[in-house]
This record gives sequence, C-alpha cells and structure tokens, in this order.
Amino acid sequence: MNKFKFALLTLITIILLCIVYFITYTFVEPKVYDYMVKNVLTEKLPFDNVKNVYGHDDIILIITDKDTVKKYRWPWKRELYCKVLNYFYEYAKPKVFFHDSLLLSLDEENPESDKKYFDSIHRFENMVEGFMPNLFDYEDKKKGAEYDKNFTEKYGIKAELNIDKYPDLYESILMFPQPYFDAVNNAGSVRIFAGFITGNLHSYARDAVYRNNEYITYYKGSILPSASMKVFLLANNNPKMIIRNNYTEFPELNYKIRHKITDEQIFYPTKYYKFRKDSSYSHIKYSALDIMDSYDNIKQGKKPIVDPSVFKDKIIVYGAYVPAGDGLNDKKTTPMSKNHAGSDVQATNIDNIIHNDFLKIIPMWVNILFTIIFMLVVYFSIKSHKIIKAISYSLLVILTIIISGSTCYYYGIVIPIITPIVMCIVTMIIAYVHRYIIEEKNKEKVENALGKYMSEDVKKRVLQNIDNLGLGGKKSTATVLFSDIRGFTSLSESMSAQKVSQLLNEYFSAMEPIVSKYNGIINKFIGDAIMAVFGEPIQDENHPKNAVKCGFEMLNKVKELNKKWESEGNIPIQIGIGISTGEVFVGNIGSEKRMEYTVIGDTVNLASRLESYNKIYKTHILISSKTYENAADIITVNKISNAEIRGKAAKIDIYEVTDCKYNI
Repeated sequence: MNKFKFALLTLITIILLCIVYFITYTFVEPKVYDYMVKNVLTEKLPFDNVKNVYGHDDIILIITDKDTVKKYRWPWKRELYCKVLNYFYEYAKPKVFFHDSLLLSLDEENPESDKKYFDSIHRFENMVEGFMPNLFDYEDKKKGAEYDKNFTEKYGIKAELNIDKYPDLYESILMFPQPYFDAVNNAGSVRIFAGFITGNLHSYARDAVYRNNEYITYYKGSILPSASMKVFLLANNNPKMIIRNNYTEFPELNYKIRHKITDEQIFYPTKYYKFRKDSSYSHIKYSALDIMDSYDNIKQGKKPIVDPSVFKDKIIVYGAYVPAGDGLNDKKTTPMSKNHAGSDVQATNIDNIIHNDFLKIIPMWVNILFTIIFMLVVYFSIKSHKIIKAISYSLLVILTIIISGSTCYYYGIVIPIITPIVMCIVTMIIAYVHRYIIEEKNKEKVENALGKYMSEDVKKRVLQNIDNLGLGGKKSTATVLFSDIRGFTSLSESMSAQKVSQLLNEYFSAMEPIVSKYNGIINKFIGDAIMAVFGEPIQDENHPKNAVKCGFEMLNKVKELNKKWESEGNIPIQIGIGISTGEVFVGNIGSEKRMEYTVIGDTVNLASRLESYNKIYKTHILISSKTYENAADIITVNKISNAEIRGKAAKIDIYEVTDCKYNI
C-alpha cells in the first residue's frame, strides 16, 4: 500500500510539474523573451566593438509617412507610386526593390492611373510585390483551382524537398486583379503570424506579438516564397534551393538558412534590431515625399533632395506607415514596440536572411534537460542541508539561470529563463512539503520511540517544552512505588540470559498498563525493579489510594503470570512493593547534555527501603504512615510499629497491606 501511495504521489507530482512547465512556457516565457530581445539582445556593452545591434545599411526603407500624405492627400491615384518606382528604376538602380503592399482590387474610377502603375511595375524586373495566402477556401472552387495553377506556375519557386513533414495550413490565395497579375514579375508572401517562437498557432498559444517569419510557404504541392525569401533569391540570381528538415541549403552559395517545420509552417524566429537614434525604425529610412520630390527635381534638371547613388545596389523596402492614417497604419506589435512599422518588420526579415543573421534556438530537449538538472540541484540542496544553506543554494541556482540566460540572449542564443526559475521555485515548494512530511513521520517515530523509554505524560511534557528543556524542577507532594522481584539474582543464574530477558519483558509488559490505569507513570526500570510515581506529572488528588490499588493489582497480576509460567515449565516469581507518600523534588536531573526527568527526596528513599524490608518482615506490600493516612478507608493492614528504617534517625510506623478494595 505504501509503495502504491508513493507511486501515485510521484505520478501526481510529475503531472503537476508538466502542467506548470506548459503553462509557464506557453504564457509567461513569451513575455520574458520580448523583454530580453528588447533590453539584452539589441543592446551592447560599452567595450563591445564587434556586436551589431542596428539593421544593416544595405537595406533601406522608403516610407509613405505623414509628411508624404500631408502634401499628397490620401487616398491618391496609383500613378503617384510611379514617381517612386521610376526614381529607383531609372536612376537609383537598387539590387532589389520590394513594395510592401497588397493590391486586391482595381481603381474603377481611374483605370488610366492603374495602367501607368502596372506598366511601371512590369518593367521593373527586380521588383517584388506582396501576396497573401489565405486560411479559407475559395468560394468558387473551379475558378480558385485555375488561379492556383496560374499563380504557382508564375510565382512558385523550384526547390528540392528533403523534409519529413509537409505543412498544410492554407486553402487559397487572395486573388490579384488580372491586369495586376499580368504586370507583377515577382511576388512574395507578406503573411506573418503572431505567436511565440515555438510556431504554435493554436488560439490559446497565440498572443498579439509578431516574433516569427514564414520564409517558405508549402502550398498544395508547390513552394511559394515569402517576400524576404524572394528578395534573397533575386539578390543572388535565383540559386538552387534544397529544403531540408532543419535548414534550407543553397549549394551554389555555400549558404544555409535555419528554419523550423511544424504541421502548419516552415518558419524561423525573427532577430530584431534596435531602433536607430530618434527613430522608430531599425533601418535607414527616407520619406517617400523626398523621393517623389527628388524625381520631380531630376526631371526638371534640378538637384535631387536625395541623391539616387545612395541606393545603388541596395535592397529597398517601400511601404507606408502613418499612425492613425486611413489605410496607411501598417503597424505590428513586436518585442521592440507596440507600434512597429510593418515595413521595418519585413526589412528585418530580409536583413536576417540576406546576412544569415539569425537567432540560435536551443532545442527543447536540451532546455528540459537543463531544467531538470536545476530542479534536482534545488531538491537535493533542500533535502540535504539546513534551511539557510538550502535557500542560499536554491537562490544561487536561480541567479545562475538569470546570468547564463542573459549572456545567451546577448549573443543571440535563445534559452528559457522564467520557465526553469518557476520550475525551481515549484521544486522548492515540493521539496519543503516532502521534507515536512518526512520530518513529521520522523517526529512520530521519535515520539513512539520516546514512549518506549518514558511514560506518555513525560513524553508529552518533553515535546511540549522542547525549546525550553533545562535542569531544574519543583517541589510537590507525590506517592512513589517501588517493586522488585524476590531472589532475582539466583533466579537469573538458573536461567539463560535470553530466557531471563523474555521473562522480564513479559513481566514489565504486564505491569505497565496497571500503573497507567491508576494515573501513575513508570519513571524507570532498574534491573528487575520498577519505580513508579503517582501525582506527578499527572495531577491526581487521590494518588496515595491509586498507588496502593496499583500495588495490590500488581500482586494479583503476578499470581496470574505464575500460573502461566508454571504451565510452561518456568519458575514462578514473587515481588515486593514499597509505597511512600510525601514531598518530593520533581524535574530534570543530570547535566546540560544528559538529563533525566525523575523525582528525588526522602519520600523516594523511604519507598525504596520499604520495598526491601518486605524480605525482613516476610510481607508483599509495605506502605508509609502518610500513605496509610490517605488510603486507610480502602485497605486492610497490619501495623508494624517502631520499625527501624535505614537512613531514618527515628523509628517509624509502617503498614503491611493485606487487602485492598482496588475496584472501588
């Protein structure tokens, strides 16, 4: 049964720990991750001249901002985009131009404006436009199937698949208007899901923070690139791709990009960069207004506001971000900001892949292993050491987790921090509960053991005053009883030591309940003798009577034992009892290191002498005159006058008890 309980408690504990781990890692760890990204990953120490915390300079943002819409009131005709596109196509000559937008309808009122825009797009061969895969199926499945075929043929990428699982998330693609579809040369997905770096897309695990980028979309048997992947491919002349379980390989470039594959996505956490000084962007940013005006100036033969050579062979991300702007507030909540410009997020994803600047994610099994190790250190520290040292070691473990975790984040290595800390705290609670249970069991064992060496009442007194035990005591009136086996020495010589031990144990076991029955305590066993005290520590005003009753019942019990022993072929015994009532000193006697709860005084000595005088007077129970005075109404006695008792200066009267109404 104990083994079953232990196994059950162990199972419950493991389940509890798993639940705590899951809850902490799913709901709390993401918040700590965001804090560490913003305050550790994207910061650097004053003496660190190597670490880069800003977006790389070869990726530049062009933003339709509040200054742009102030001059060119939104919504505008699409031909205005042509100023930006033509500036880069005709003069700036970037390596790749990415327009972070999603066009799903035509401007029916301004078809000529749309045509100019589409013509500008079509001639820009190294330009990428955004598309959006959709979680819901097409309403018109036939039309949708035809669109999928055309879309994947035009914008899909050739790649060798070497993976164990194929993500299955999207049911359709938001459709481009046909003129736009015909004009766009290159397209990349701009879809980004909020959630933690595990890639868990279940609703319970997703918050509003964008931490990942889906670099490749596996769509109905085809491979579609994200915007960042398409930019990378164009920047490197569309190299051969091999998609493996943990990374995408480009053999021609001797280049690998990490990724994770779940049932829904092929993705990897985004490594964010610090916002530049006096800016809400991590990359170099220019206003679209300056580009438009520069284009107009060039056309008019004037000096441009921004020299086109600034952008030569750079990667350009063109988007819009006007806080509270109608349709232009493309913001994302990221670890860096609650209002992070979406185009800067896309630029960051491009930056990661272009420069192979990714976070290093420690595998989950390694995280769990180290967490278990930390938990075991905490558990055994608490189990093996006193509370101050145990807590110190536990705090040292937690401090180690914080320091090592912060160091890892500083160098772009992601490990859980709050999860192992919480697990260590829970382990501390479990360990102390376990320790308390064990100590209570040990305390119970100690109490049971004490009960075998002292009376129940003395044991309770010791335990209740465990913190105040010391030498000393008090004077009190009590009755002391001594009993002794007649001729024990010669008896023990005729029996084996084992036989003697068995006889004594049976004898003492029979006497102890009788003493307890009459509110007495056995103070000690002295060889074959018993010393019992009545009236202390159990308060009993009838202690003289109860002591006499106890002695008389002990005699009768010995008669019963003798019948049993004689039937077993053993030698019968006889006992003598001495009882004395009077003032005693009761308390702890001995030294500070070794003490004993007992009674001392003339009353004790007299009881011992009376017990021994039974041999002289051929009696069984002798009591003092003080005991007789308090018990005369329940006993029949023979008076022994003027008895000379060793240790007494004067002769005293003592009494032999011949009968006792001990059942009264």
